[in-house]
Amino acid sequence: MKYKLLIVDDELANLRLLDRLFTRDFECLTASSGAEAIHVLEQHDVAILVTDQRMPQMTGIDLLRHTARLRPHMVRILLTGYTDVEVLVDAVNSGLVYMYVTKPWNNEDLKLKISRACQHYESNKKSSLFALANDRLTARLQEIKVTVTCSLAEMLRIRDEYAYDHAVRVRDYASLIAQTMGLSASDKEDLAAAAMLHDLNEVDIFSATREVSCDPPDFAQAHSECEAKLLATIPELGTVLDSVRLHRENFDGTGSPGGLAAEQIPLAARILRVADEYDLLIQPRQSSSSLRHDEAMRFLSQRSGKQFDPTVIDILSQFAQNDLRHGSLTTEMPPRSLETVSS
Repeated sequence: MKYKLLIVDDELANLRLLDRLFTRDFECLTASSGAEAIHVLEQHDVAILVTDQRMPQMTGIDLLRHTARLRPHMVRILLTGYTDVEVLVDAVNSGLVYMYVTKPWNNEDLKLKISRACQHYESNKKSSLFALANDRLTARLQEIKVTVTCSLAEMLRIRDEYAYDHAVRVRDYASLIAQTMGLSASDKEDLAAAAMLHDLNEVDIFSATREVSCDPPDFAQAHSECEAKLLATIPELGTVLDSVRLHRENFDGTGSPGGLAAEQIPLAARILRVADEYDLLIQPRQSSSSLRHDEAMRFLSQRSGKQFDPTVIDILSQFAQNDLRHGSLTTEMPPRSLETVSS
């Protein structure tokens, strides 16, 4: 199969010369203006575009700029008979032009360059196919992650209404902190999922540990390990696992399960720890022991640098007075598939 080669030049003699030069090896298409070239590109999957730079109404670079999105895999070559170094260098550096050829050209040299352009076209196509496949896989994994998280969150709602409501509030607090800290969209979605699932086994673990009289540290470690084992069986939640498993670590290294300290603890886990503790203080299971917002912040601040990341505490203190009220956000969160899961 021959590649399609589009030749664009307002000089008819050049069009005929290039057409004869490449017609044996390519399916040659010609256009005498930028507008005509765009019309051809809308109808043909062109592999290589060779265009003159100096043309009326639309220059060669303008043509390439207009068609870059229309045919992203197409290899673009510019013919120029005058020296405009700055424009040409900018066009090449931006990826708009694969190469430029000065007039008058050498036929054999031009053939060699077009041959190399064919190889570049094939490379472009393969890279694009890989990127497309990767995007589809990423979207599918995200879809699965949302579905699994929604299902597990619904199980939590059925099993323990308080634990579910707590998870929703923790998700909202964590999402606001993450947004303020500038986390990426994917990191915020993973953090939101971790917040919804961080107490998934709390009731079951409590029952088990009560029977064997575990002390609080043993309880926390057993709880963490059980959650980790559950999430580890779901590959799509792999990026959520560390946030759930390590969110009970203390900033000073005295926590569990690994005794990690400071930045050894993933940022998402540090955010989740603060959001979790804040909600447990202002809306505990036993409402009679709840703290006011200012009391909760005083408690957290006293333990900043010990149990909690000081930076996260500072951020919470900055927006809490205005944006949090009785454990609920008063500011609107940006729509996120996992930041609004099962709400």
